[in-house]
Amino acid sequence: MQQSMRGYPLAADLYGDLLDTSLPAQKIGWRDHFSGLAITAVAALAAMWLSEHYGAPKMLMGLLIGLAFNFANADARLHPGLNLASKTLLRWGIVLAGAQITIWQIVDLGGISFLWVAATVALVTLAGAATARALGLGSPFGVLAGGAVAICGASAALALSSVLGEKRSTQAQLTLVLVAIAAASALAMSLYPAIAEFIGLNDKQAGFLVGASIHDVAQALGAGYSFSNDAGETAAIVKLTRVAMLAPALAVVALCFPAEPGQVRSRVGVPWFVLGFLGVAVLNSFVRVPPPVTLATKEAASVLLLLAVTATGIRSPMQLLLQQGWRSAMPVIVATIAAFGISLAGAFLLG
Repeated sequence: MQQSMRGYPLAADLYGDLLDTSLPAQKIGWRDHFSGLAITAVAALAAMWLSEHYGAPKMLMGLLIGLAFNFANADARLHPGLNLASKTLLRWGIVLAGAQITIWQIVDLGGISFLWVAATVALVTLAGAATARALGLGSPFGVLAGGAVAICGASAALALSSVLGEKRSTQAQLTLVLVAIAAASALAMSLYPAIAEFIGLNDKQAGFLVGASIHDVAQALGAGYSFSNDAGETAAIVKLTRVAMLAPALAVVALCFPAEPGQVRSRVGVPWFVLGFLGVAVLNSFVRVPPPVTLATKEAASVLLLLAVTATGIRSPMQLLLQQGWRSAMPVIVATIAAFGISLAGAFLLG
């Protein structure tokens, strides 16, 4: 993939967030991660201090302080550490979060909840496609934008782009979707918990709302845990259900858009951290874990998720969104509104 003029990311790794392509391919040593991890840790410690002294949600403070440090993303030396915090630490935080959940909680969510999440993915993708077609941007671009919003943000965008092919989804369109997704998801993480509190949603309803509507994994979990621990656990279950739907969604898109001449399509399976999350949850359901171990695991998951959310805020290229035309961003905006509306209806129905 070609690099943007301003050196910002143009890609995303599968099931991760934005992938930095501004550095030449080279072997990265452990020392290269230190500076990025250090600034992430400082910002996360500031978020913890504010949370403890003023009662503000820890995850929300992490995101806001991360966004305040967004200027630091211009320094390429920080990218390896920021990437490690926002992707690798996030995945392990998700796995450890499974220790706070049992399969009985997943079952309690119910089959109707699962069907509602599946319907949300389909309807949000269609909303993006319809908007793009109405504005003359083409259905494939709408599927790219709507599917990214509906499933797992930037990662879904890259996977969908590979299925659609370069003739249907150009590098410029992919870049726009990645930037718009990053901005919209960060904004959603900041606003949705406050909206849920304002309209009086309970923990399960709030968790379902943010888990079924927010684009990226880090922001969805951050928003859920900023509301309450119970809401965060529900958000994790719902969000990871959406992530697991990427594989069948790609299969449907492949059927609707046949492969271009010479195009090679790779298979996509369930990501390892989703399987790890479920495995730990199953273990927690049938094995009696000593309370000190449970507490330590909970604290470790909380710290890893806070670091991931903070690093995600630092890496979000929100300033690029202001340089784009409103028409090109409309499929993402409409899909985001549709995701929120359908998820809110589901929260009221299922709560």
